[in-house]
Amino acid sequence: MSALTKKSVLLGLRGLISELRKCSPTGNMKESLVMTYIFEQYRNFKVTDEQLCKAQQEMNFLAQSYHCYLRSLREYEELHSQYLSKGERTVKQTADLVGFKLPHDAK
Repeated sequence: MSALTKKSVLLGLRGLISELRKCSPTGNMKESLVMTYIFEQYRNFKVTDEQLCKAQQEMNFLAQSYHCYLRSLREYEELHSQYLSKGERTVKQTADLVGFKLPHDAK
């Protein structure tokens, strides 16, 4: 496998931070413990990948895995709230939800 570039590592970190910001109620992640931990881990793995005998891509893989998990969880919550938590719907609401149009009554 090819060595990781700074750009790919930075993109993984940015994606993870973006998803964490979307999950945060305030949207401010500067002083959170999660961000402190993530930056510590990135700094630790930056220098010591070979010294600890870990794969070069391990930190990037973990970041991508957490990013995927957080994005999937957010999308699941959106879909769940859109389709399942409304209770009983009228026929018109159900047709609009799935993209159908009801026929007009000829009066």
